[in-house]
This record gives sequence, C-alpha cells and structure tokens, in this order.
Amino acid sequence: MAMNSALQKKVLESFIEIIRKTSVDLPGDVVDAIQSGRKQEPEDSRGKYAMCIIEKNIDLARVKSQPLCQDTGSILFFVHYPRKLDGEVLGKLIRKAVVQATKKGYLRQNSVDSLTGKNNGTNVGPGTPTLHLEPWSKEFFDIRLILKGGGCENVGAQYSLPDSRIGAGRDLAGVKKCLLDAVQQAQGKGCGPGVLGVTIGGDRATGYLHTKEQFLRKMNDKNKIPALAQLETEVLAEANQLGIGPMGFGGKTTLMGVKIGALNRVPASFFVSVSYMCWAYRRQGAKVSIKGDIQKWLY
Repeated sequence: MAMNSALQKKVLESFIEIIRKTSVDLPGDVVDAIQSGRKQEPEDSRGKYAMCIIEKNIDLARVKSQPLCQDTGSILFFVHYPRKLDGEVLGKLIRKAVVQATKKGYLRQNSVDSLTGKNNGTNVGPGTPTLHLEPWSKEFFDIRLILKGGGCENVGAQYSLPDSRIGAGRDLAGVKKCLLDAVQQAQGKGCGPGVLGVTIGGDRATGYLHTKEQFLRKMNDKNKIPALAQLETEVLAEANQLGIGPMGFGGKTTLMGVKIGALNRVPASFFVSVSYMCWAYRRQGAKVSIKGDIQKWLY
C-alpha cells in the first residue's frame, strides 16, 4: 500500500513530536528512579548536590522544550509498522523527521563523518540514524526511540568468558563479576547514576544490539526469567555499595537499574555485552494510528 502525501505528512509530524518529547522530557519511570536516588543520598553530600542539579536540569528542559543534554547522542529507532505500508518510504520519512527536528533544535548537530570529521548539520549520514524497522500484522505503528549520549556509550564493555583477569567463568556468577567490573571501570565517566543494558550470549554484534533493546524496558519491570531477575537485583544492590555515586562524586546511587537479556550462542563463544545508559535516559515510544496520529505514549 502506497503512503499518499497526506499520510506521509501526518506520519512525519508524529515522528518529529516523538523526537522532541524523547529529547526534552524524561519518562516518568526514569524521573521516579532519579528522585528515589536523590532521597537516598545524605544531606549536604556531593551525591545529593549532583542529584538535585540533575532534577533541576530535567525540569528546565521540560519547561523550555530544550534538549536535556548538549549531546543528544546516537539516534536509535525501533519501529513496528503495518505490513501493507512501504518500509522504504517509512525509512525516508524518519530521516526527514531527524533533519527537521535538528533544524528545530530538538537534536544537536552531532553526527560527523568518521574519516573527515566534517559535520553536515543534519544528523543524517551512513549509519545515522539507526533504523530497526519490522513489519507486522497489526494496523498501527509501535515507534520507540532511544537517544544515547556518547559519554555513556564510551564506557560500554564486552567480555569473553572465561576471563582470567577478573576470575569470571562461564556461569551467572562469572556474568556478575563482569557487570560489577564494568561499573567499577566506568566510575563517573558515564554521567551516572546509570542503567546497565546487558546481553548474555549472542555474537559480538547481536550482543550489543540486544543490550540497547534492554533499554526499551521500563525501570520498574521484572525480568520474566527468574534467574535473570535475581541477577538484576543482586548486581544493582552490589553496584550501589561500591561508593562511586552520582557523577562519581561518591554516594549510594551508582546505578538506577540493571536490565539483562540472553541470546543463544555457539559453544566456542560466551560473550557478556554491557551498554551503559546515563541519567539522561532518553527513551520514549508511541502507538501511532494507521492514519499517522499519536494515540498513546508508551512510557
């Protein structure tokens, strides 16, 4: 089914609004986690001060409809769309929405050519934005967007087990050692308090992709796999006993959440892939009708 000009215009408008909201307005579940972390920090501590500044930043960005951070980061779309629509046209509309959102100031001009360092100012180029488009039988769009800053992306990690450096074997105890090591290595460089997205298994590429998909989960959800639910709880508690704290200033709130998934692997490989999300956990989604109208925000 072709997308006529009226439908394309409406879908484009909805994509721009999703980008705007993702960039300027943190979801309620993330705000709740930040407020909870602030309450745990002692009065007159550097950790409390950092958390209060973060909260003020969140409020100002929402009121002024301006980006939460100067680094609006990598642009990651995960979209399910009605099977009868043209996926190629949809991809072009998303790229057009990114260009227009950049012009409006919802996204910073921070996508550069890796060979020349040049910036064309559009946030569109090879690999940018990253689009995961999947057709389905439902008669509406499920559109989810993550904006992931470079600072937190820099402190991601991938382990190949067994790892003699940290004494990690090929089991969940070894996985836990990897995750706590990743947090220890990151210190305050990832703009904490952060959230870990983790994949056990897969290959090097699929493992990292699956870590980003973990960020589509809500902060207060519970893993459907009991062993992973327990591991998430344990890693969160133990990471918050490391004393790293918000922005590495020291304190009780080093992580706000841990989200772990698992993929099949080949016997020769056992990867543990870790993505780190900063406090500016910019993740949003919307249910969009076949006519292009936003019907419901998903976070």
